[in-house]
Amino acid sequence: MELRAGGWWLLCAAAALASCARGDPASKSRSCSEVRQIYGAKGFSLSDVPQAEISGEHLRICPQGYTCCTSEMEENLANRSRAELETALLDSSRTLQATLAAQLRSFDDHFQHLLNDSERALQDTFPSAFGELYTQNAKAFRDLYTELRLYYRGANLHLEDALAEFWARLLERLFRQLHPQLLLPDDYLDCLGKQAEPLRPFGDAPRELRLRATRAFVATRSFVQGLGVAGDVVRKVAQVPLGPECSRAVMKLLYCAHCLGVPGARPCPDYCRNVLKGCLANQADLDAEWRNLLDSMVLITDKFWGPAGAENVIGSVHLWLAEAINALQDNRDTLTAKVIQGCGNPKVNPHSPGSEEKRPRGKLALQEKPPAGVLEKLVSEAKAQLRDAQDFWISLPGTLCSEKMAMSASSDDRCWNGMAKGRYLPEVMGDGLANQINNPEVEVDITKPDMTIRQQIMQLKIMTNRLRSAYNGEDADFQDASDDGSSSSGSGDGCPEDICGRRVNKKSSSSRTTLTHALPGLSEREGPKTSATGCPQPCMALLVLLLILLLSVARPRWR
Repeated sequence: MELRAGGWWLLCAAAALASCARGDPASKSRSCSEVRQIYGAKGFSLSDVPQAEISGEHLRICPQGYTCCTSEMEENLANRSRAELETALLDSSRTLQATLAAQLRSFDDHFQHLLNDSERALQDTFPSAFGELYTQNAKAFRDLYTELRLYYRGANLHLEDALAEFWARLLERLFRQLHPQLLLPDDYLDCLGKQAEPLRPFGDAPRELRLRATRAFVATRSFVQGLGVAGDVVRKVAQVPLGPECSRAVMKLLYCAHCLGVPGARPCPDYCRNVLKGCLANQADLDAEWRNLLDSMVLITDKFWGPAGAENVIGSVHLWLAEAINALQDNRDTLTAKVIQGCGNPKVNPHSPGSEEKRPRGKLALQEKPPAGVLEKLVSEAKAQLRDAQDFWISLPGTLCSEKMAMSASSDDRCWNGMAKGRYLPEVMGDGLANQINNPEVEVDITKPDMTIRQQIMQLKIMTNRLRSAYNGEDADFQDASDDGSSSSGSGDGCPEDICGRRVNKKSSSSRTTLTHALPGLSEREGPKTSATGCPQPCMALLVLLLILLLSVARPRWR
Protein backbone atom coordinates (compact mmCIF):
# COMPACT_ATOMS: atom_id res chain seq x y z
CA MET A 1 0.00 0.00 0.00
CA GLU A 2 2.86 2.34 0.88
CA LEU A 3 4.54 1.47 -2.45
CA ARG A 4 1.37 2.29 -4.34
CA ALA A 5 1.06 5.61 -2.48
CA GLY A 6 4.69 6.43 -3.27
CA GLY A 7 4.10 5.56 -6.93
CA TRP A 8 1.08 7.82 -6.99
CA TRP A 9 3.10 10.76 -5.73
CA LEU A 10 5.77 10.07 -8.33
CA LEU A 11 3.16 10.04 -11.06
CA CYS A 12 1.69 13.29 -9.79
CA ALA A 13 5.15 14.95 -9.74
CA ALA A 14 5.89 13.72 -13.28
CA ALA A 15 2.55 15.07 -14.48
CA ALA A 16 3.26 18.43 -12.89
CA LEU A 17 6.67 18.61 -14.56
CA ALA A 18 5.12 17.71 -17.92
CA SER A 19 2.49 20.39 -17.45
CA CYS A 20 5.22 22.98 -16.77
CA ALA A 21 7.27 21.85 -19.78
CA ARG A 22 4.45 22.08 -22.28
CA GLY A 23 2.99 25.24 -20.74
CA ASP A 24 -0.29 24.94 -18.86
CA PRO A 25 -2.78 27.53 -20.20
CA ALA A 26 -3.78 28.64 -16.73
CA SER A 27 -0.17 29.21 -15.67
CA LYS A 28 0.70 30.97 -18.95
CA SER A 29 -2.19 33.37 -19.28
CA ARG A 30 -0.13 36.19 -17.78
CA SER A 31 2.70 35.54 -20.24
CA CYS A 32 0.32 35.78 -23.20
CA SER A 33 -0.95 39.11 -21.96
CA GLU A 34 2.64 40.32 -21.76
CA VAL A 35 3.24 39.13 -25.31
CA ARG A 36 0.15 41.07 -26.39
CA GLN A 37 1.57 44.17 -24.72
CA ILE A 38 5.00 43.76 -26.33
CA TYR A 39 3.57 42.92 -29.74
CA GLY A 40 1.23 45.91 -29.67
CA ALA A 41 4.09 48.20 -28.61
CA LYS A 42 5.93 47.20 -31.79
CA GLY A 43 3.04 48.58 -33.85
CA PHE A 44 1.49 45.24 -34.86
CA SER A 45 -2.18 44.37 -34.77
CA LEU A 46 -3.29 42.69 -31.53
CA SER A 47 -5.77 40.61 -33.50
CA ASP A 48 -2.80 38.40 -34.47
CA VAL A 49 -2.18 37.44 -30.83
CA PRO A 50 -4.11 34.43 -29.51
CA GLN A 51 -6.00 34.82 -26.23
CA ALA A 52 -4.36 31.74 -24.77
CA GLU A 53 -1.46 29.49 -25.59
CA ILE A 54 -1.59 27.33 -28.65
CA SER A 55 0.45 24.37 -29.81
CA GLY A 56 3.73 25.50 -31.43
CA GLU A 57 4.12 23.00 -34.29
CA HIS A 58 3.77 25.90 -36.75
CA LEU A 59 6.83 27.74 -35.44
CA ARG A 60 9.83 27.82 -37.82
CA ILE A 61 12.33 29.73 -35.69
CA CYS A 62 11.37 29.42 -32.03
CA PRO A 63 11.27 26.07 -30.17
CA GLN A 64 8.02 24.27 -30.89
CA GLY A 65 6.49 24.20 -27.41
CA TYR A 66 3.24 25.76 -26.31
CA THR A 67 3.35 29.34 -27.47
CA CYS A 68 1.62 32.70 -27.63
CA CYS A 69 2.94 33.42 -31.14
CA THR A 70 1.32 32.55 -34.42
CA SER A 71 3.27 32.03 -37.66
CA GLU A 72 2.46 35.57 -38.73
CA MET A 73 3.66 36.95 -35.40
CA GLU A 74 6.90 34.98 -35.67
CA GLU A 75 7.54 36.33 -39.15
CA ASN A 76 6.73 39.90 -38.12
CA LEU A 77 8.98 39.71 -35.08
CA ALA A 78 11.78 38.18 -37.16
CA ASN A 79 11.65 41.11 -39.58
CA ARG A 80 11.45 43.56 -36.71
CA SER A 81 14.42 42.00 -34.91
CA ARG A 82 16.56 42.28 -38.04
CA ALA A 83 15.52 45.93 -38.46
CA GLU A 84 16.36 46.62 -34.82
CA LEU A 85 19.83 45.11 -35.19
CA GLU A 86 20.46 47.07 -38.39
CA THR A 87 19.34 50.25 -36.63
CA ALA A 88 21.63 49.50 -33.67
CA LEU A 89 24.51 48.91 -36.09
CA LEU A 90 23.79 52.21 -37.86
CA ASP A 91 23.63 54.06 -34.55
CA SER A 92 27.01 52.71 -33.46
CA SER A 93 28.49 53.52 -36.85
CA ARG A 94 27.08 57.05 -36.88
CA THR A 95 28.87 57.81 -33.62
CA LEU A 96 32.21 56.84 -35.14
CA GLN A 97 31.38 58.61 -38.42
CA ALA A 98 30.61 61.79 -36.50
CA THR A 99 33.92 61.56 -34.65
CA LEU A 100 35.91 61.10 -37.87
CA ALA A 101 33.97 63.85 -39.66
CA ALA A 102 34.62 66.28 -36.80
CA GLN A 103 38.33 65.48 -36.94
CA LEU A 104 38.39 65.97 -40.69
CA ARG A 105 36.71 69.38 -40.43
CA SER A 106 39.04 70.53 -37.66
CA PHE A 107 42.26 69.55 -39.41
CA ASP A 108 41.04 70.77 -42.78
CA ASP A 109 40.07 74.15 -41.33
CA HIS A 110 43.45 74.46 -39.63
CA PHE A 111 45.54 73.64 -42.70
CA GLN A 112 43.40 75.83 -44.96
CA HIS A 113 43.74 78.62 -42.43
CA LEU A 114 47.55 78.36 -42.55
CA LEU A 115 47.61 78.58 -46.34
CA ASN A 116 45.06 81.39 -46.47
CA ASP A 117 47.05 83.41 -43.94
CA SER A 118 50.19 82.97 -46.02
CA GLU A 119 48.46 84.22 -49.17
CA ARG A 120 46.91 87.12 -47.28
CA ALA A 121 50.34 88.11 -45.95
CA LEU A 122 51.72 87.98 -49.49
CA GLN A 123 48.94 90.21 -50.83
CA ASP A 124 49.40 92.69 -47.97
CA THR A 125 53.17 93.00 -48.07
CA PHE A 126 54.44 92.24 -51.58
CA PRO A 127 53.06 95.39 -53.33
CA SER A 128 55.08 97.69 -51.08
CA ALA A 129 58.03 95.33 -50.86
CA PHE A 130 58.48 94.57 -54.57
CA GLY A 131 56.34 97.06 -56.46
CA GLU A 132 55.68 96.14 -60.08
CA LEU A 133 57.70 92.95 -59.79
CA TYR A 134 54.72 91.71 -57.81
CA THR A 135 51.77 93.70 -59.08
CA GLN A 136 52.39 92.82 -62.73
CA ASN A 137 52.66 89.13 -61.78
CA ALA A 138 50.00 88.93 -59.08
CA LYS A 139 48.02 86.38 -61.07
CA ALA A 140 50.97 83.98 -61.18
CA PHE A 141 51.19 84.10 -57.38
CA ARG A 142 47.44 83.63 -57.01
CA ASP A 143 47.59 80.66 -59.37
CA LEU A 144 50.38 79.12 -57.31
CA TYR A 145 48.22 79.23 -54.18
CA THR A 146 45.34 77.83 -56.18
CA GLU A 147 47.54 74.90 -57.25
CA LEU A 148 48.62 74.30 -53.66
CA ARG A 149 44.99 74.21 -52.52
CA LEU A 150 43.99 71.88 -55.33
CA TYR A 151 46.83 69.53 -54.51
CA TYR A 152 45.94 69.53 -50.83
CA ARG A 153 42.33 68.79 -51.69
CA GLY A 154 43.32 65.75 -53.74
CA ALA A 155 43.43 67.14 -57.27
CA ASN A 156 45.33 65.34 -60.01
CA LEU A 157 48.49 67.40 -60.24
CA HIS A 158 52.14 66.73 -59.49
CA LEU A 159 53.23 69.23 -56.88
CA GLU A 160 56.93 69.25 -57.78
CA ASP A 161 56.13 69.88 -61.44
CA ALA A 162 53.64 72.60 -60.54
CA LEU A 163 56.32 74.38 -58.48
CA ALA A 164 58.89 73.99 -61.26
CA GLU A 165 56.47 75.47 -63.78
CA PHE A 166 55.78 78.40 -61.47
CA TRP A 167 59.48 79.24 -61.08
CA ALA A 168 60.11 78.94 -64.82
CA ARG A 169 57.27 81.29 -65.74
CA LEU A 170 58.19 83.71 -62.95
CA LEU A 171 61.82 83.84 -64.09
CA GLU A 172 60.83 84.71 -67.65
CA ARG A 173 58.50 87.48 -66.53
CA LEU A 174 60.79 89.00 -63.93
CA PHE A 175 63.81 88.87 -66.27
CA ARG A 176 61.82 90.87 -68.81
CA GLN A 177 60.77 93.38 -66.17
CA LEU A 178 64.34 93.78 -64.91
CA HIS A 179 65.56 94.42 -68.49
CA PRO A 180 62.95 96.60 -70.22
CA GLN A 181 65.69 97.96 -72.50
CA LEU A 182 66.15 94.54 -74.14
CA LEU A 183 64.03 92.67 -76.68
CA LEU A 184 63.53 89.16 -75.32
CA PRO A 185 61.61 86.95 -77.77
CA ASP A 186 60.28 83.51 -76.84
CA ASP A 187 63.28 81.61 -78.19
CA TYR A 188 65.60 83.73 -76.04
CA LEU A 189 63.46 82.98 -72.99
CA ASP A 190 63.62 79.30 -73.87
CA CYS A 191 67.41 79.57 -73.76
CA LEU A 192 67.12 81.37 -70.42
CA GLY A 193 65.07 78.47 -69.06
CA LYS A 194 67.72 75.97 -70.11
CA GLN A 195 70.42 78.03 -68.40
CA ALA A 196 68.42 78.40 -65.19
CA GLU A 197 69.43 75.17 -63.46
CA PRO A 198 73.18 75.88 -63.17
CA LEU A 199 72.63 79.63 -62.68
CA ARG A 200 70.17 79.23 -59.76
CA PRO A 201 68.63 82.69 -60.31
CA PHE A 202 66.40 82.45 -57.23
CA GLY A 203 69.09 81.05 -54.97
CA ASP A 204 68.17 78.12 -52.73
CA ALA A 205 64.55 79.16 -52.23
CA PRO A 206 63.00 77.00 -55.01
CA ARG A 207 64.83 73.87 -53.87
CA GLU A 208 64.05 74.43 -50.18
CA LEU A 209 60.40 75.18 -50.89
CA ARG A 210 60.10 72.13 -53.13
CA LEU A 211 61.57 69.77 -50.56
CA ARG A 212 59.67 71.16 -47.59
CA ALA A 213 56.37 71.89 -49.30
CA THR A 214 56.23 68.47 -50.93
CA ARG A 215 56.69 66.67 -47.62
CA ALA A 216 54.35 68.99 -45.74
CA PHE A 217 51.52 68.91 -48.25
CA VAL A 218 51.83 65.16 -48.86
CA ALA A 219 51.60 64.54 -45.11
CA THR A 220 48.62 66.80 -44.49
CA ARG A 221 46.77 65.70 -47.60
CA SER A 222 47.16 61.99 -46.87
CA PHE A 223 46.17 62.42 -43.22
CA VAL A 224 42.97 64.29 -44.03
CA GLN A 225 42.25 61.84 -46.85
CA GLY A 226 42.71 59.00 -44.35
CA LEU A 227 40.03 60.50 -42.13
CA GLY A 228 37.73 60.75 -45.14
CA VAL A 229 38.37 57.15 -46.24
CA ALA A 230 37.83 55.82 -42.72
CA GLY A 231 34.49 57.62 -42.48
CA ASP A 232 33.42 56.36 -45.91
CA VAL A 233 34.28 52.78 -44.99
CA VAL A 234 32.24 52.95 -41.78
CA ARG A 235 29.27 54.46 -43.62
CA LYS A 236 29.27 51.92 -46.46
CA VAL A 237 29.76 48.89 -44.22
CA ALA A 238 26.96 50.02 -41.92
CA GLN A 239 24.60 49.86 -44.91
CA VAL A 240 25.39 46.22 -45.71
CA PRO A 241 22.11 44.29 -45.17
CA LEU A 242 21.97 41.37 -42.77
CA GLY A 243 21.20 37.95 -44.22
CA PRO A 244 18.16 35.73 -43.58
CA GLU A 245 20.10 33.36 -41.30
CA CYS A 246 21.07 36.30 -39.16
CA SER A 247 17.45 37.45 -39.07
CA ARG A 248 16.35 34.06 -37.77
CA ALA A 249 19.09 33.98 -35.15
CA VAL A 250 18.32 37.48 -33.87
CA MET A 251 14.60 36.68 -33.70
CA LYS A 252 15.42 33.65 -31.58
CA LEU A 253 17.70 35.77 -29.43
CA LEU A 254 15.29 38.63 -28.79
CA TYR A 255 11.70 37.41 -29.05
CA CYS A 256 11.41 33.64 -28.76
CA ALA A 257 11.54 33.92 -24.98
CA HIS A 258 8.42 36.10 -25.19
CA CYS A 259 6.68 33.63 -27.45
CA LEU A 260 7.39 30.79 -25.02
CA GLY A 261 6.13 32.71 -22.02
CA VAL A 262 9.41 33.72 -20.35
CA PRO A 263 9.64 37.42 -21.27
CA GLY A 264 11.68 38.27 -18.21
CA ALA A 265 14.62 36.09 -19.31
CA ARG A 266 17.34 38.18 -20.91
CA PRO A 267 19.78 36.65 -23.45
CA CYS A 268 22.79 34.90 -21.95
CA PRO A 269 25.98 36.94 -22.65
CA ASP A 270 27.84 34.20 -24.56
CA TYR A 271 24.69 33.32 -26.50
CA CYS A 272 24.27 36.94 -27.62
CA ARG A 273 27.94 37.17 -28.61
CA ASN A 274 27.76 34.04 -30.73
CA VAL A 275 24.68 35.33 -32.55
CA LEU A 276 26.26 38.69 -33.34
CA LYS A 277 29.68 37.24 -34.16
CA GLY A 278 27.89 35.15 -36.79
CA CYS A 279 25.81 38.08 -38.06
CA LEU A 280 28.81 40.44 -38.22
CA ALA A 281 31.44 37.94 -39.32
CA ASN A 282 32.29 39.85 -42.51
CA GLN A 283 32.53 43.14 -40.65
CA ALA A 284 35.08 41.66 -38.26
CA ASP A 285 37.35 40.87 -41.22
CA LEU A 286 37.94 44.62 -41.56
CA ASP A 287 39.88 44.58 -38.31
CA ALA A 288 43.45 44.00 -39.55
CA GLU A 289 43.42 46.63 -42.31
CA TRP A 290 41.43 49.03 -40.16
CA ARG A 291 44.13 48.88 -37.49
CA ASN A 292 46.85 49.37 -40.11
CA LEU A 293 45.11 52.50 -41.39
CA LEU A 294 44.65 54.08 -37.97
CA ASP A 295 48.20 53.22 -36.92
CA SER A 296 49.54 54.88 -40.09
CA MET A 297 47.43 57.98 -39.45
CA VAL A 298 48.73 58.30 -35.91
CA LEU A 299 52.30 57.85 -37.16
CA ILE A 300 52.15 60.51 -39.87
CA THR A 301 51.17 63.23 -37.39
CA ASP A 302 54.88 63.25 -36.47
CA LYS A 303 55.40 65.05 -39.79
CA PHE A 304 53.38 68.04 -38.61
CA TRP A 305 56.17 69.37 -36.38
CA GLY A 306 59.63 70.86 -36.74
CA PRO A 307 61.23 73.26 -39.26
CA ALA A 308 60.12 71.05 -42.18
CA GLY A 309 56.76 70.20 -40.61
CA ALA A 310 53.41 71.11 -42.07
CA GLU A 311 52.63 73.64 -39.34
CA ASN A 312 55.73 75.69 -40.18
CA VAL A 313 55.96 75.21 -43.95
CA ILE A 314 52.37 75.77 -45.09
CA GLY A 315 52.11 79.07 -43.26
CA SER A 316 55.47 80.30 -44.58
CA VAL A 317 55.14 79.86 -48.36
CA HIS A 318 55.15 83.63 -48.92
CA LEU A 319 58.47 83.97 -47.08
CA TRP A 320 60.16 81.55 -49.48
CA LEU A 321 58.73 83.52 -52.40
CA ALA A 322 60.07 86.76 -50.95
CA GLU A 323 63.49 85.22 -50.43
CA ALA A 324 63.53 84.06 -54.04
CA ILE A 325 62.70 87.51 -55.47
CA ASN A 326 65.33 89.13 -53.26
CA ALA A 327 67.91 86.63 -54.47
CA LEU A 328 67.04 87.39 -58.10
CA GLN A 329 67.50 91.11 -57.54
CA ASP A 330 70.77 90.57 -55.71
CA ASN A 331 72.13 88.35 -58.49
CA ARG A 332 70.74 90.42 -61.32
CA ASP A 333 74.01 91.64 -62.86
CA THR A 334 75.81 88.32 -62.53
CA LEU A 335 72.81 86.48 -63.91
CA THR A 336 72.49 88.84 -66.87
CA ALA A 337 76.14 88.46 -67.81
CA LYS A 338 75.97 84.67 -67.70
CA VAL A 339 72.74 84.56 -69.68
CA ILE A 340 74.25 86.78 -72.40
CA GLN A 341 77.32 84.58 -72.40
CA GLY A 342 75.19 81.45 -72.92
CA CYS A 343 72.39 82.79 -75.10
CA GLY A 344 73.99 85.68 -76.93
CA ASN A 345 73.42 89.44 -76.95
CA PRO A 346 69.72 90.31 -77.22
CA LYS A 347 68.62 93.25 -79.32
CA VAL A 348 67.97 96.58 -77.72
CA ASN A 349 64.34 97.59 -77.36
CA PRO A 350 63.91 100.89 -79.22
CA HIS A 351 60.71 101.61 -77.29
CA SER A 352 62.20 101.13 -73.82
CA PRO A 353 61.67 103.96 -71.31
CA GLY A 354 65.43 104.49 -71.13
CA SER A 355 66.98 104.51 -67.69
CA GLU A 356 65.82 101.76 -65.40
CA GLU A 357 63.84 102.71 -62.37
CA LYS A 358 65.05 101.87 -58.89
CA ARG A 359 63.08 98.82 -57.82
CA PRO A 360 62.20 98.20 -54.17
CA ARG A 361 63.76 95.27 -52.41
CA GLY A 362 61.45 93.52 -49.97
CA LYS A 363 62.20 92.83 -46.34
CA LEU A 364 59.37 90.80 -44.84
CA ALA A 365 58.97 90.22 -41.16
CA LEU A 366 57.77 86.84 -39.99
CA GLN A 367 54.01 86.80 -39.96
CA GLU A 368 52.04 85.94 -36.88
CA LYS A 369 50.97 82.30 -36.99
CA PRO A 370 48.18 80.45 -35.22
CA PRO A 371 49.18 79.43 -31.69
CA ALA A 372 51.21 76.22 -31.74
CA GLY A 373 48.86 74.73 -29.18
CA VAL A 374 45.99 74.60 -31.70
CA LEU A 375 47.49 71.85 -33.84
CA GLU A 376 49.00 70.16 -30.82
CA LYS A 377 45.55 69.89 -29.23
CA LEU A 378 43.99 68.64 -32.47
CA VAL A 379 46.64 65.93 -32.85
CA SER A 380 46.38 64.86 -29.21
CA GLU A 381 42.61 64.46 -29.43
CA ALA A 382 42.82 62.69 -32.78
CA LYS A 383 45.39 60.19 -31.54
CA ALA A 384 43.25 59.31 -28.52
CA GLN A 385 40.11 58.92 -30.63
CA LEU A 386 41.83 56.88 -33.33
CA ARG A 387 43.29 54.52 -30.76
CA ASP A 388 39.87 54.13 -29.14
CA ALA A 389 38.41 53.24 -32.55
CA GLN A 390 40.94 50.52 -33.35
CA ASP A 391 38.80 47.74 -31.84
CA PHE A 392 35.60 49.01 -33.40
CA TRP A 393 34.87 46.11 -35.75
CA ILE A 394 35.74 43.20 -33.48
CA SER A 395 34.15 44.85 -30.45
CA LEU A 396 30.82 45.44 -32.21
CA PRO A 397 29.19 42.15 -31.09
CA GLY A 398 30.04 42.77 -27.43
CA THR A 399 29.10 46.45 -27.64
CA LEU A 400 25.72 45.77 -29.25
CA CYS A 401 24.95 42.96 -26.84
CA SER A 402 25.70 45.20 -23.85
CA GLU A 403 24.05 48.38 -25.08
CA LYS A 404 21.28 47.33 -27.49
CA MET A 405 20.28 43.72 -26.87
CA ALA A 406 19.24 43.89 -23.19
CA MET A 407 21.79 41.15 -22.46
CA SER A 408 21.77 39.50 -19.07
CA ALA A 409 24.42 40.71 -16.64
CA SER A 410 25.68 37.17 -16.06
CA SER A 411 25.42 33.70 -17.53
CA ASP A 412 23.39 31.69 -15.06
CA ASP A 413 20.25 29.57 -14.85
CA ARG A 414 18.01 32.62 -15.22
CA CYS A 415 19.14 33.85 -18.68
CA TRP A 416 17.67 32.89 -22.05
CA ASN A 417 19.87 30.40 -23.94
CA GLY A 418 17.79 30.19 -27.10
CA MET A 419 15.76 27.16 -26.01
CA ALA A 420 14.76 27.88 -22.44
CA LYS A 421 15.78 29.58 -19.24
CA GLY A 422 19.16 28.15 -18.34
CA ARG A 423 22.91 28.31 -18.75
CA TYR A 424 24.44 28.69 -22.19
CA LEU A 425 27.06 25.97 -22.66
CA PRO A 426 28.62 26.35 -26.18
CA GLU A 427 31.92 28.15 -26.43
CA VAL A 428 32.15 31.64 -27.90
CA MET A 429 33.38 31.72 -31.48
CA GLY A 430 36.40 33.72 -32.63
CA ASP A 431 36.24 36.87 -34.74
CA GLY A 432 35.87 36.96 -38.50
CA LEU A 433 34.29 34.87 -41.22
CA ALA A 434 36.63 31.86 -41.07
CA ASN A 435 35.97 31.34 -37.35
CA GLN A 436 32.21 30.92 -37.84
CA ILE A 437 32.39 27.50 -39.46
CA ASN A 438 31.09 25.88 -36.25
CA ASN A 439 28.94 28.72 -34.97
CA PRO A 440 26.04 26.98 -33.16
CA GLU A 441 23.62 29.91 -33.58
CA VAL A 442 24.07 31.31 -37.10
CA GLU A 443 24.64 29.26 -40.23
CA VAL A 444 27.45 31.14 -42.01
CA ASP A 445 28.79 30.22 -45.44
CA ILE A 446 32.47 31.03 -44.99
CA THR A 447 33.11 30.48 -48.71
CA LYS A 448 31.01 33.51 -49.72
CA PRO A 449 32.42 36.72 -48.24
CA ASP A 450 30.44 39.91 -48.66
CA MET A 451 31.82 41.71 -51.70
CA THR A 452 30.99 45.22 -50.47
CA ILE A 453 33.05 44.64 -47.36
CA ARG A 454 35.90 43.10 -49.38
CA GLN A 455 35.95 46.25 -51.50
CA GLN A 456 36.20 48.37 -48.38
CA ILE A 457 39.08 46.24 -47.11
CA MET A 458 40.88 47.03 -50.37
CA GLN A 459 40.19 50.76 -49.91
CA LEU A 460 41.76 50.57 -46.46
CA LYS A 461 44.85 48.88 -47.91
CA ILE A 462 45.21 51.52 -50.63
CA MET A 463 44.90 54.39 -48.17
CA THR A 464 47.37 52.79 -45.78
CA ASN A 465 49.93 52.52 -48.57
CA ARG A 466 49.40 56.18 -49.40
CA LEU A 467 50.01 57.13 -45.76
CA ARG A 468 53.15 55.02 -45.54
CA SER A 469 54.51 56.62 -48.69
CA ALA A 470 53.64 60.06 -47.34
CA TYR A 471 55.52 59.29 -44.14
CA ASN A 472 58.63 58.90 -46.30
CA GLY A 473 57.88 62.16 -48.10
CA GLU A 474 56.60 60.43 -51.24
CA ASP A 475 53.37 60.96 -53.11
CA ALA A 476 52.02 57.47 -53.85
CA ASP A 477 50.30 58.82 -56.97
CA PHE A 478 53.60 59.90 -58.53
CA GLN A 479 56.27 57.53 -57.27
CA ASP A 480 57.46 56.94 -60.81
CA ALA A 481 58.16 60.64 -61.27
CA SER A 482 61.72 61.82 -61.74
CA ASP A 483 63.50 62.69 -58.51
CA ASP A 484 66.64 64.15 -60.06
CA GLY A 485 66.12 67.51 -58.39
CA SER A 486 65.85 69.42 -61.65
CA SER A 487 62.86 71.35 -60.38
CA SER A 488 65.06 73.16 -57.89
CA SER A 489 66.51 75.23 -60.67
CA GLY A 490 63.42 77.24 -61.33
CA SER A 491 63.22 75.98 -64.90
CA GLY A 492 60.42 73.92 -66.32
CA ASP A 493 58.19 73.48 -69.33
CA GLY A 494 54.53 73.09 -70.07
CA CYS A 495 52.78 75.53 -67.73
CA PRO A 496 49.02 75.26 -68.39
CA GLU A 497 47.72 78.27 -70.26
CA ASP A 498 44.90 78.88 -67.78
CA ILE A 499 47.42 79.06 -64.95
CA CYS A 500 50.28 81.04 -66.44
CA GLY A 501 48.63 82.77 -69.39
CA ARG A 502 51.66 82.13 -71.60
CA ARG A 503 52.20 80.70 -75.03
CA VAL A 504 51.41 77.03 -75.63
CA ASN A 505 54.19 76.05 -78.01
CA LYS A 506 56.07 74.10 -75.36
CA LYS A 507 55.64 70.46 -74.56
CA SER A 508 52.58 69.55 -72.53
CA SER A 509 52.81 69.36 -68.78
CA SER A 510 53.33 66.06 -67.05
CA SER A 511 52.04 67.36 -63.74
CA ARG A 512 48.44 66.26 -64.24
CA THR A 513 47.46 62.63 -63.86
CA THR A 514 44.44 60.65 -62.87
CA LEU A 515 42.85 61.58 -59.56
CA THR A 516 43.00 58.64 -57.18
CA HIS A 517 41.24 59.95 -54.11
CA ALA A 518 39.88 63.42 -53.52
CA LEU A 519 38.85 64.74 -50.16
CA PRO A 520 35.12 64.65 -49.35
CA GLY A 521 33.37 67.59 -50.94
CA LEU A 522 35.89 68.05 -53.75
CA SER A 523 34.68 67.22 -57.23
CA GLU A 524 37.10 64.83 -58.82
CA ARG A 525 38.53 65.83 -62.15
CA GLU A 526 37.63 63.52 -64.91
CA GLY A 527 40.36 60.99 -65.49
CA PRO A 528 41.43 59.51 -68.79
CA LYS A 529 38.80 57.47 -70.57
CA THR A 530 39.30 54.24 -72.40
CA SER A 531 37.50 52.98 -75.48
CA ALA A 532 37.63 50.20 -77.94
CA THR A 533 39.71 52.37 -80.22
CA GLY A 534 42.43 52.28 -77.61
CA CYS A 535 42.93 48.54 -77.95
CA PRO A 536 46.53 47.85 -79.03
CA GLN A 537 47.30 45.87 -82.16
CA PRO A 538 47.99 42.52 -80.39
CA CYS A 539 44.60 42.89 -78.73
CA MET A 540 42.88 43.40 -82.10
CA ALA A 541 44.70 40.42 -83.58
CA LEU A 542 43.41 38.20 -80.79
CA LEU A 543 39.86 39.46 -81.32
CA VAL A 544 40.05 38.69 -85.06
CA LEU A 545 41.41 35.19 -84.36
CA LEU A 546 38.63 34.53 -81.85
CA LEU A 547 36.02 35.67 -84.38
CA ILE A 548 37.43 33.31 -87.04
CA LEU A 549 37.29 30.38 -84.61
CA LEU A 550 33.69 31.15 -83.66
CA LEU A 551 32.64 31.35 -87.31
CA SER A 552 34.33 28.04 -88.10
CA VAL A 553 32.48 26.35 -85.24
CA ALA A 554 29.15 27.88 -86.25
CA ARG A 555 29.56 27.02 -89.99
CA PRO A 556 27.16 24.24 -91.11
CA ARG A 557 28.86 21.02 -92.07
CA TRP A 558 27.79 19.15 -95.26
CA ARG A 559 28.09 15.45 -95.55
